[in-house]
Amino acid sequence: MAKTPAEPARRKGVQSVGTGFKVLEIMAGMREAAPLGAIAQACGLSASQTHRYLASLIAADMVQQDAASGRYDLGPGALKLGLGALARIDAFRIADAAVGDFARRSGRTVQIAALGPLGPTVVRWIFGAPAVVTSLTVGSVLPLLRSATGRIFLTFLPEHEVQRFVDAELAAGGALKPVDVEAIRDQVRADGFAAVDGTVTPGLRATAFPIFDLQNRAILSATLLASDSFDTAYDGSVREELKAVCASVSAALGARPS
Repeated sequence: MAKTPAEPARRKGVQSVGTGFKVLEIMAGMREAAPLGAIAQACGLSASQTHRYLASLIAADMVQQDAASGRYDLGPGALKLGLGALARIDAFRIADAAVGDFARRSGRTVQIAALGPLGPTVVRWIFGAPAVVTSLTVGSVLPLLRSATGRIFLTFLPEHEVQRFVDAELAAGGALKPVDVEAIRDQVRADGFAAVDGTVTPGLRATAFPIFDLQNRAILSATLLASDSFDTAYDGSVREELKAVCASVSAALGARPS
């Protein structure tokens, strides 16, 4: 079939749209407004090409230019587009699917938790093979200071959101020995995960990772569980795999690497 004269123009138009979205994607990855040259270099385009795309994006309200500095930043249209996409995101559904797939691949048991009104609360329990069975179940509330899950929220949520749980546990003797809360936070931040061994359930190792949202708040945690029957030699590789899964989920929720 012979090509119509309009086909090359349509292809060019589609390519232009693709390049325009590439420019937007590059700008979204920049943490602040940027000059034309920096955007062009990041996009692999000439300054003149980039300027043409930016002019079109400004006309579409997707980009705005600061009159004083001349720098370009995402515009109101891009914000509306992003918020519209975020409104369709179900954080739990995404985490459940990704962590569930990890559990099936690795054969390890994982729990997903959120910070509820009573403290860190298990919202999903995904059994591996063989399953790790404990007295904990969906709905169980874990200690903030002694559990790997709790330490994720202790570290990666604002202090005012967790302080009442800290105070309650310390007052109730929830910690079996004196606890340096800031030392816990420092260690978890340095490692990027929280790990405990037998502090909540004897013989149970737990390693927890944060799942962040658009505001880089830990809205969920994913905790890898292992009993003494699991060889510790494999803990490192499985831990790294779950770390990557949680990073991927965080990215899908709009979080940026710190």
